[in-house]
Amino acid sequence: MIDVIGEGPRGAEERGGDGIQWLADTDGEVAGVVFARGIPPEELVRRMGADPAAAAGPISGLEIWDLDIETYRPGDDGDGVIRVGEADGWSFAIEYGDSTGGELLTEIAREGAEVVHFRPMPEQPPALLDYARDGAVLCGFGLGQERWRWGQEPDLLVPELIAANVLEADGVTPCTPGRGPATGVRRRTLGAVGRHFGLRLPRGVLGELRLPTYVVRGRPGLEPR
Repeated sequence: MIDVIGEGPRGAEERGGDGIQWLADTDGEVAGVVFARGIPPEELVRRMGADPAAAAGPISGLEIWDLDIETYRPGDDGDGVIRVGEADGWSFAIEYGDSTGGELLTEIAREGAEVVHFRPMPEQPPALLDYARDGAVLCGFGLGQERWRWGQEPDLLVPELIAANVLEADGVTPCTPGRGPATGVRRRTLGAVGRHFGLRLPRGVLGELRLPTYVVRGRPGLEPR
């Protein structure tokens, strides 16, 4: 059984302010986060390349660092691991190592599913955000570089970015620092995206909260070292 977090359809910020904006502060703690609506957690696991019946754990966000996960192997795949749950109608997968969320984005989003994918990219900024639905990437951009967008509907989230003081009214010009701290742009962008889609991820997922864990690539050791 996949753990379920949260209750009801109310906005994320009304339930304690977790939202997803706090992900802007992660620095190497995760490789990415996949949110999927329209499929249960077990199907998200399958579409990311694992057998839903082959769960390890449950494992906490602290215990994950005691596992033998090799991000890179010369001439071979690295290890990709995900911890999976559900919050407020969205399945989610916390990615570690050489995970599959980025390259399988349109596969995860097939048959009407919606997917929001966040990648912190601490070693090669900017952090990236993509939204896909029904097998296609609709929009995406780098956090702090929201003026440059891609996808079939690249301007989909522009109204939210303007309202959050990320972009000026023309949808292109970044807001000046006087409209808010420059260091808060990533938080404001993630806050806007979270409000638009109704996303919430409790901070405990990177702490003591224990979740089923799956191998999506490679051959990690899922027993503590």
